Order: sequence, then C-alpha cells, then structure tokens
Amino acid sequence: MLPRVLEPEVMDSASEAQDYDAMDHSQVNRVFAGAFLKLWDGFGAVLDVGAGTAQIPLELCRQHPTVTVLAIDLARHMLEVGQRNVLAAGLDERIRLQLCDAKHMPYADGSFLAVMSNSIVHHIPEPGAVIAEMVRVIRPGGLLFVRDLIRPDDDAAVRCLVAQYAGDANAHQQQMFDDSLRAALSLDEIRALIAPFGFGADTVQATSDRHWTWAARKP
Repeated sequence: MLPRVLEPEVMDSASEAQDYDAMDHSQVNRVFAGAFLKLWDGFGAVLDVGAGTAQIPLELCRQHPTVTVLAIDLARHMLEVGQRNVLAAGLDERIRLQLCDAKHMPYADGSFLAVMSNSIVHHIPEPGAVIAEMVRVIRPGGLLFVRDLIRPDDDAAVRCLVAQYAGDANAHQQQMFDDSLRAALSLDEIRALIAPFGFGADTVQATSDRHWTWAARKP
C-alpha cells in the first residue's frame, strides 16, 4: 500500500475551482445521488459536507422533485462557482450554500436526518475530526452516506486510474486526481475511524474500482 501523501485541505483558487467544475463527474454523481436516494427516507433537509461546486446537490435535485440541500464547503471559490451553477439551474430555493469548516460545524447535535458527503475525507489531514462532526450533527436513526476514493496499492495503479478516468483531462486536472488518490484512505483506515462511534466494519464497502462507501444509520 502506498503511504498517504496529504494534499491541500482547501482547494481555494479560482483556477482550481474552474478546473474541478469543468471535469466530467456526471456519471459518478448520478450513481452517488441514485444510491443515496435508495436509502433516504425523504424527510428533512439533506446536509452535503464538502459540496465543492454543488454538482451533487444539483444532481440530487434533478433526480428527486422535492429534496432540499444545505451544501457546505470551506473553499470560497468553489462555492462561488457552485452558486452560479445553482442559479443557472433555477434551484436556488432548494439548494443553499454555506461557507463552513466541516471539522467545526455550527449546527446543534442531531440537527439533520441525513448527511451525505462525496470526496471530502481525503482532503482532511486528520479525517476523524470530520467523521466525528458528521456523526454529531445527525439524529439517531438518521442516514450517513459518505463516499471517497480508495488509496491504490502502488504507483502503477495510480497511473492506470488516472489514465482511465482522467486521460482526456488537462495536465492540472490529471494532477489533481493523482494527488487525491494518494491522499485517500484505505478500507482498513476508514473502518478504523468509524469503529469508535459504534459502526461496524461492514458498513464500509468498496463500491467501485476506486471508491469506498460508508452507508449507515446512526445508532
């Protein structure tokens, strides 16, 4: 297994936000939103932790006619692009964006019935802090749905994944994906992080050749 190499916690430049938003995540986002909706009870606003440019909240609203989302991120430029995306889609009454540190959320315990997150965990140097906050702000019985990259075993596997999934991207976009793969957690690492909160290892599964998913109800 490759050693974990941290990348910047906050991707907060205009060029990074634009390049990230321009990458084609549409298929991954559709799969994420569909898998979340299969488990969601349909009640209450959904908290999206690390929403970036709001692509997943937008996809969620396209797939469900009434869902509302509070989408948070610590990158101001990402949120600025996200706000433009939300307005362009005419979904500003269903998606609210907020600048927020996911390690220190300003919400009371048990504020949400559903918390989702895609690809924020690998950005956090000590990801247990974000896990703890997501568990804190969700109500007992509420749905946690978290997905992120799995760190590959070796350099060859990284190169293969970058070529397969970002081969048509520009050099900066390819490097961002390479960096993210190297910053990601292994299955054993994420399972160890959730165990102290009472979640079984089986609630985290490899769900693609490059993703793990943690899907669970809070005890």
